[in-house]
Amino acid sequence: MPIGLQITIMENNYNVSHLGVAMANNLVIVESPAKVKTIRKFLGSTYVVDASNGHVRDLPKSTMGIDAENDYEPKYITIRGKGDILAKLRKEVKKADKIYLATDPDREGEAISWHLTKALKLDEAKDKKVYRISFNEITKNAVKASLKNPRELDMNLVDAQQTRRILDRMVGYSISPLLWAKVKRGLSAGRVQSVALRMICDREDEISAFIPEEYWNLEARLLQKGGRKALHAKFYGTRTEKTAIHSKQELDEILKGLENCQYVVEDVKNGQRTKKPPIPFTTSTLQQEASKVLNFSTQKTMRLAQQLYEGVDVKGHGTIGLITYLRTDSTRIAEEADQAARQYIGEQYGQQYVLQTEQSRKNSGKIQDAHEAIRPTDISLTPTLVKESLQRDQFRLYQLIWKRFTASRMQPAVYDTTSVKVGAGDYLFTLSASRLSFDGFMSVYVQDDEKEESNTLLGKLEQGDILELQDLDPSQHFTQPPAHYTEASLVKALEEQGIGRPSTYAPTITTILARRYVTKENKNIYVTELGEAVNGIMKHCFPSIVDISFTANMELLLDKVADGTVKWKTIVRNFYPDLDEAVKTAEKTLESIKIADEVTDVICDVCGRNMVVKYGPHGKFLACPGFPDCKNTKPYLEKIGVACPKCGKDVVIKKTKKGRRYYGCENNPDCDFMSWQKPSSEKCPKCGSYMVEKGNKLVCSQETCGYVEAKDEKE
Repeated sequence: MPIGLQITIMENNYNVSHLGVAMANNLVIVESPAKVKTIRKFLGSTYVVDASNGHVRDLPKSTMGIDAENDYEPKYITIRGKGDILAKLRKEVKKADKIYLATDPDREGEAISWHLTKALKLDEAKDKKVYRISFNEITKNAVKASLKNPRELDMNLVDAQQTRRILDRMVGYSISPLLWAKVKRGLSAGRVQSVALRMICDREDEISAFIPEEYWNLEARLLQKGGRKALHAKFYGTRTEKTAIHSKQELDEILKGLENCQYVVEDVKNGQRTKKPPIPFTTSTLQQEASKVLNFSTQKTMRLAQQLYEGVDVKGHGTIGLITYLRTDSTRIAEEADQAARQYIGEQYGQQYVLQTEQSRKNSGKIQDAHEAIRPTDISLTPTLVKESLQRDQFRLYQLIWKRFTASRMQPAVYDTTSVKVGAGDYLFTLSASRLSFDGFMSVYVQDDEKEESNTLLGKLEQGDILELQDLDPSQHFTQPPAHYTEASLVKALEEQGIGRPSTYAPTITTILARRYVTKENKNIYVTELGEAVNGIMKHCFPSIVDISFTANMELLLDKVADGTVKWKTIVRNFYPDLDEAVKTAEKTLESIKIADEVTDVICDVCGRNMVVKYGPHGKFLACPGFPDCKNTKPYLEKIGVACPKCGKDVVIKKTKKGRRYYGCENNPDCDFMSWQKPSSEKCPKCGSYMVEKGNKLVCSQETCGYVEAKDEKE
């Protein structure tokens, strides 16, 4: 055969085989149907994209599903209702030559891919090539790049997820039945939720025990020569030291010393201050800011962010993922995105607005840094451009993320500042004024906590200038207790303590609200009576489970499983025996919490029987023991042995509709007395108001009085 013909035949054979590869059927399996729609548009006809709809296998609901006798082997079963999905996926697997597992780029996603491998027997298929791909954003470039760089399943990540799931299951299935038996059905305990509940209860205890302390502010309103608008100068102290004003007596002394004094400018300092741009969002900071600015719950924020990540049909661009992956605790930004942002800012705002050096937050050691911060996938898709394509709340969240990311790549804001010391007799006042000289990142993103200075200077102030006193304005204040947790501040506290991970914050809060352990009023989270009872049991019987440092340490151990330095069974082997022992002890020693069927002296006005205490969704109520023949019920009024300060009838424990406890008069609505703190029968010797209990102290209920005494002085 001539050599030229040989070459032609070889070339034809290569082209046929190459064509065969191109024509091969590729199956991409993702988690959600929304992603299917987005990714399908990026890939050609040789790719089939299908969804598993989340997890396909899990531990059984009926039992713990962990074989403690067989070295804690988990017993996974197909999740009910997933049979049809798996059957469909098996058909697609048969047709495919290559299978790409494209679940989320985190531990949970890795575990779903592994479960799919087992459920579809992909690890046994010799004629199939199975790959794991992951992408931080659902864009055409990111998806295609992941297909070019497939990898193996990361079993360390799978094991980290397995460990979390098994530990949570052990805690839940060991302790929850105990709570059912000792308190009431339907309760639950959890490795993270029980710690979150404890933190809320501890904060409530701090608030209850807090005793306010009196202090005074003094402000001088001063006029510049020829000025009409007063300058507000704050009392600093004496010429030698800063002085706090603790009482009316101290204030009167200072006011006396200021009589007939001249107000002279003694020192003027001009300078500059810069306000740094914000760093891009992590899961935690996004939840906090969305709560503060948009009034979104953590759950709502995550739901909307998921939609923006999975893909939205944008006019002129087709279906595209608008933001990067939403579960992250890193502030890192990909180099490509960083350069694109700087270029965009330079073109739209000018080069003087482009940040030269990158900002980063200090790594606490708890950050996994698996993927980037939350940012727009394409900075040129401005909120204005996509507004028509988004629902109102989707748009508001996207706008927040876009502005925050853009601002993070911009220069700091610069203020010109003036600090002035004003002397009057033996005392000093200070006043400060600032003027924004360069807005920097604030041209895009302004945070609510940016306080505007009230002072505007008329020309320059110089040493020796005399200022005219318009008036002195004293104001009484009291120190405030720690604030009640909100969803946002609880997420922040959980993150700071190293409790849970970005994926767990929202479900944890949702669970404790659903169980009625806590209630939410005007953003604030309050513990209910039920929450107090459950927390009391957990602290008494399972101190390590609700110990903050123990739980945080467990999170660090899970991170070590993820990076392959600790074996997952080592953690489980050390954890379960102690838990099992604690449960057995609690079952024997723990008395049931009596919250039902307590006989009272209240007579049923229908049938004449003594009514009994029952426990319902909103707490205690009175019911006739003759049920179902007699269905009479009444509100349960638990007396505290204190007379109402307004009308003299009994003060009783009451609850708001959401389960928060307070003290009110039994004669309501005729008497409107109510107190969040427990009232005492003692009267304040200073002003005659009723006293309230705060820890081991009795405090006057009249805040402006401020009288405090030890409780035992009266006992």
